Amino acid sequence: MENASSVKEFILLGLSEKQGVQKIYFVMFLFFYMIIVAGNLLIVITVTSSQRLNSPMYFFLCYLSFVDICYSSVTAPKMIADFLVENKTISFVGCIAQMFGVHFFACTEIFILTVMAYDRYIAICRPLHYTTLMTRRVCGQMMIGSWVGGFMHSIVQTLLTTQLPFCGPNKIDHYFCDVHPLLQLACTDTYAIGITVVANCGMITLSCFFILVTSYVVILVSLKSQTSEGRHKALTTCGSHITVVILFFGPCTFIYIRPSSNLSEDKSVAVFYTVITPMLNPLIYTLRNEEVKSAMRKLWSRTVGSENGK
Repeated sequence: MENASSVKEFILLGLSEKQGVQKIYFVMFLFFYMIIVAGNLLIVITVTSSQRLNSPMYFFLCYLSFVDICYSSVTAPKMIADFLVENKTISFVGCIAQMFGVHFFACTEIFILTVMAYDRYIAICRPLHYTTLMTRRVCGQMMIGSWVGGFMHSIVQTLLTTQLPFCGPNKIDHYFCDVHPLLQLACTDTYAIGITVVANCGMITLSCFFILVTSYVVILVSLKSQTSEGRHKALTTCGSHITVVILFFGPCTFIYIRPSSNLSEDKSVAVFYTVITPMLNPLIYTLRNEEVKSAMRKLWSRTVGSENGK
């Protein structure tokens, strides 16, 4: 972690410097963060406690919700707390740790979404082989691969950034520490590192997006031969996943696969994939899924019943 930097801390400028706006943002983002934690935690508890939700799709959904909680928790609490203070500082080590966490959980989420698309492809296009192809062991290996892939990506981004010297200024025009804002503060030429960062992010994002698009093209083609009931059920589960993919991949692609030029624009877009998408994921996956809603009702009735029985 040691480098030639004389900067020991950074100042986060946040989403706005206006006091009145910051108070509104504090209430709004605190509410959003509470929904993120409560909604995703409810999905984790529902899936783990329900015997009916034991298919690979819900196994992956449970981990997706867990990652969403972790992902938002890397940036949201600090951002919310900063709305109430004038001195929005973060230590150099804290900044690098936050950047590592953002890229680790974001990349892990990208891999999990890709794995979920593959799961839907096997379930719809090769239903007779589903139980033999998507065993518990295979699902576990895919999940481990997603976490390891996210870790490796984040390590590369972090090591590239920590090698840079920071001699001032130390003001980051963002609400969390990220690669592009830090590259602009480095007191050396960062062109080569910037290209490497974009290539690293672009390779992962575009390759996963290609797999996702290919999976759903094949799925849509195969649906023509299915019954209307089977088609409706498949479209319901796939529709939820496609919505989440668009909400997450769209902003991420905009930020990370191009050299950053407008940080004010970047931080506004970043709100979507760090706060809005994790908040909407539980709603998207539950509103159109009768099995999850049924499991939640049973969990609620069991909880209320046990409370009344005391």
